[in-house]
Amino acid sequence: MGVRKISSTMQDSVLLDLPTPLAIVCHDAGAANIIFAWMRELACAGKIAPGQWRLFLEGPAATLWKQVPLDIPCCDTLTDALSGAGALLSGTGWASTLEHDARRLARKRGIFSSAVIDHWVNYRERFVRNGETVLPDEIVVTDEYALSIAQRSFAGLAVRQRPNAYLRQIVESIPPLTPDIKDILYALEPIRDSWGRAQGGEFQALTYFLENLDKLGLQGGEVVRLRPHPSESPEKYFSSLGRVGQVNIEMSTAASLGEAIGQARWVVGAETFAMVVGLEAGRKVMSTLPPWAHRCRLPHAEILSLRDMVG
Repeated sequence: MGVRKISSTMQDSVLLDLPTPLAIVCHDAGAANIIFAWMRELACAGKIAPGQWRLFLEGPAATLWKQVPLDIPCCDTLTDALSGAGALLSGTGWASTLEHDARRLARKRGIFSSAVIDHWVNYRERFVRNGETVLPDEIVVTDEYALSIAQRSFAGLAVRQRPNAYLRQIVESIPPLTPDIKDILYALEPIRDSWGRAQGGEFQALTYFLENLDKLGLQGGEVVRLRPHPSESPEKYFSSLGRVGQVNIEMSTAASLGEAIGQARWVVGAETFAMVVGLEAGRKVMSTLPPWAHRCRLPHAEILSLRDMVG
């Protein structure tokens, strides 16, 4: 499969459509990466002005922001970010209540709220905390699959599709697959389901994969590199490192997701965004969700399933 061309233009950024000052509030990495990519493109085009964006970031998003070459200070509090804001643009992550709190405060203050969904699962649940549902005024997605899911999930709510500048930028950084590249990237992610078993779902999927490595038709000498999700610590998976048959299991030391995929022939995982990047970069992609788990919910037909290969 060849590398796909992902079109995107600066004019397609949702940031141009929202009134300023624009409060940008993110915690998880997914939506933050998409929003930061739009910001970089606008900055390169000279389309930003002082005070245009008011950022409040925590968790992985705050860490990622340190790598963005934009000299825009962050606000000290969520209240500061929303004070006098013309609109709110937030992520829709799972790992905190920050983005939920931002949407609740925006609603209370009558501030237009837009939220970026960066994945393809659990759409309604992203807007619920402790039994409280707080929807934005509009949903923003970045491909036709997500657009269809969002329109079904949020009847009557505005849904807009905008190009994924982050995905395009990553894919452009990944070299083409060559015959000498034979290793495997395992893109890890926390799975909030144990399927009735004692072990966490992410470890069940990883163990199932390692037990069935032979189904990939490996030649011997390959390396499986584990890349933790941005919300996880590498130490979580240290006990999984070692050797399985002729395959070494190592922790990826790549500085970026693009670099990690560039070193791999296979990109495998449960149902993480990194698998979609692998597809766009022309890699073989496979879900490692075991037979007793749900099927991979990524809507991309090219993704293989290990359970189907095992039989």
